[in-house]
This record gives sequence, C-alpha cells and structure tokens, in this order.
Amino acid sequence: MSRAQKRSYETLFPLYGLKGDEISTLAPFVIEIGFGMGIATSIIAELNPDINYLGIDVHRPGIGRLLWEIEKRGLKNIRIIEGDAVEILEQKVKDNSVLAFHIFFPDPWPKKRHHKRRLITRPFTDLLSSKLLPGGYIYMVSDWADYGDWALRELSATSGLVNKYDSFAEPASWRPQTEFERKGIKKNHAVKELFFLKP
Repeated sequence: MSRAQKRSYETLFPLYGLKGDEISTLAPFVIEIGFGMGIATSIIAELNPDINYLGIDVHRPGIGRLLWEIEKRGLKNIRIIEGDAVEILEQKVKDNSVLAFHIFFPDPWPKKRHHKRRLITRPFTDLLSSKLLPGGYIYMVSDWADYGDWALRELSATSGLVNKYDSFAEPASWRPQTEFERKGIKKNHAVKELFFLKP
C-alpha cells in the first residue's frame, strides 16, 4: 500500500466500510465484485446517486484508493466490505435483494489447471442468480478471450438467467473504461462483455 492508500484505509474505512451484518441496510443495491482501484466504481456511483452500491474486495491498496475516491467525490451511496465474495454472499446477503452484479475484469486464471479458480463458474453463478431481484442482471467483462467464452457457457447454463443478447453483449455506454482495460487493449486483447438478466 502507498502511504496515501494506507492513510485512507485507516481513516476512512470506519466511515465507509461495512461489517457483514450491516449489508441488509443497503438493499436493494448493486454489488461490484473485485473493483480494482475503484475509479470506475466511483464514477458509476457518482452518476447514479439514487442507487446504492457495495464493493467487495480483498485488495487493500484498491480499497484505500476507492475510499479516497468516495471522500473526494462526496459519495453517499457506496460502501465497501473487505473479504471473500463467496462467503459474504452465502452468509450475509439475502436472496432476491441485489439489483445487479458488476464483475469487471476478474482474474482469468489462464493456466488450464487453475480454471477451477475462476470466479464465473457454477455453482457460484447459481448463487449470484439466487441473490438477484427479478429484473436484475449480471454484467461481466473480460479482456481474456478464453475466459469470455468460458463465462458465456457457465452463465448460459445457470438456472434463472437469460442472455440479453444472442452471444456477447454490446459495450454499455455508462461503464467507464478502466486502466486495466486500457492496458489490455494496448496488448491487442479482445474485450468481451456479457449481460445476463433474471426475468
């Protein structure tokens, strides 16, 4: 952690961080799993002040940076919980309480022997579906082509979800481009987007 990130984490997490039992006070809300440095997260929250957002991550430098963005932008509609997303969703988030899941550029675990570690895989996608409100959605973006294909298969096979598109989604105009995404594009990585609805 940089000095600024450490200072933000120590001084601002008590203001904007949540313990698990407080999550229900945000519902209904949008959950972003793995928000990186949180800049795109903060922009989306700033543009939608009437929607509550919850960021889940384990990376403290990123948490510190997002906390700084929250303070700088004066955001009242975003909170952070530090921890494993699977455990938090299983234990702390009620069924039918989530407006949407945003999952932007999760770790692709490119080696075949590590594919089982990928986030977007069943039965985790079934868990996501159970937490969504009817009409809610899962929006996933990857710059790793193989992971995009993998996620398309897993989400298509998940009960209760319907692909809004025939295959991959069109880019959402409201999603800011991330620094990670820009680096991937410079490396000629194809960005693949998925948008699944819970009817």
